[in-house]
Amino acid sequence: MSLIKSISGIRGTIGGRVNDNLTPLDVVKFASAFGTWLQNNKNKKDLTLIIGRDARISGQMVSSLVTATLQGLGINVVDLGLSTTPTVEIMVPELKADGGIILTASHNPKQWNALKLLNEKGEFITGENGAEVLALAESEDFNYAEVDDLGKYETRDDAFDIHIQQILDLPMVDAEAIKFKKFKVVLDAVNSTGGIAIPMLLDKLGCETVKLYCEPTGHFPHNPEPLKEHLGDICELVKKEGADLGIVVDPDVDRLALIDEKGEMFGEEYTLVAVADYLLKNKNGVAVSNLSSSRALRDVAHTHNSEYFASAVGEVNVVTLMKEKNAVIGGEGNGGIIYPDLHYGRDSLVGVALFLTHLAKENKTVSEMRAGYPSYFMGKKKIELTPEINVDDILSKMEKEYQDEEVSTVDGVKIDFENNWVHLRKSNTEPIIRIYTEAKSQEEADKLGDDIIAKIKTLI
Repeated sequence: MSLIKSISGIRGTIGGRVNDNLTPLDVVKFASAFGTWLQNNKNKKDLTLIIGRDARISGQMVSSLVTATLQGLGINVVDLGLSTTPTVEIMVPELKADGGIILTASHNPKQWNALKLLNEKGEFITGENGAEVLALAESEDFNYAEVDDLGKYETRDDAFDIHIQQILDLPMVDAEAIKFKKFKVVLDAVNSTGGIAIPMLLDKLGCETVKLYCEPTGHFPHNPEPLKEHLGDICELVKKEGADLGIVVDPDVDRLALIDEKGEMFGEEYTLVAVADYLLKNKNGVAVSNLSSSRALRDVAHTHNSEYFASAVGEVNVVTLMKEKNAVIGGEGNGGIIYPDLHYGRDSLVGVALFLTHLAKENKTVSEMRAGYPSYFMGKKKIELTPEINVDDILSKMEKEYQDEEVSTVDGVKIDFENNWVHLRKSNTEPIIRIYTEAKSQEEADKLGDDIIAKIKTLI
């Protein structure tokens, strides 16, 4: 299946057949469903939605379809054009809009696109709301506006300026300390909108920016997921340029990966760890990540007499727990920083500003900073099961098997041992159990995964 309908939106590959891929008809149907859902749930006549897109090739086409559909429902559209996920999230409340749609397939390859749905706070709609939108899409119970009631359309070109100014106004961002350091930064923006937004921010922070793949053409020069195996070019360029660090963002700029001055990966899990270290050093509080994120965040929180909590996997779940615990900082181990003093969404721009403030104040190199954090290594494996095997039954047996350890069943089964952990989650799309492990060495993490697979096989 190349069309994935979920509670957080719809994504798929461009072209092909209706209901199998993300075709124009699917885009119109889903935009109609979200617009209709908003109309059904708002006690007002004049609704406004903010839309923005990353630079992928299909973006303009999908944007035109979404815009025309919303106007056809009688909904006003404010189009930010080329934007980032966090920028759209910030502009929804800034413009007092009723919701937003981000047109991006995040780190998926160029043939993919997606519609991500925001409420009036600029936050992803809840699972319950998402299910209602999907039901509407299925029923096609839409009522379009008559000619005198069509929605209005306007564009805005100041969204990045507003987003960046809000970051610079944060008390925990020290622009003067960063400017004093005159950092030289290499940026890989995978030819998407981070190539516009991040240099604007770095310029305001007095950094020298060396651009790599910063033309927003949508032709991704490498796999757009910011993982080590895709980032050889920037690692080489950081060394060649004698830069202080490298910054990598995904196409919609909600994930942030860092490269140290030696051209080595800082570690995607450690973006959040470093930012939390800086914030919790200055204000005791709570840090939140998901169950599959590194234990290093918990360790750093405890060194600052702060608490740590883990949510189910998924940004919506992290945000829900952050609000419940009134967290100072949260996010996901994939380089997603959620800083509630700005907004409840993963945001690479605020991540960059907070990390550079920390780096400036610590007066260390990036590699020295990384060496100061607990070192953990992650393993990812999966066990394929025949369709007739009950995955829930297997997970229940594993929970009982390890009942003497610290076990969480918030999302699958996570078993915390003294020096390592394993997290078992069933796939929603295929008969497999995903197995995430973390330990003090890669060998240990991989061995733990193999041992758990062997244990599961004895229980089948």
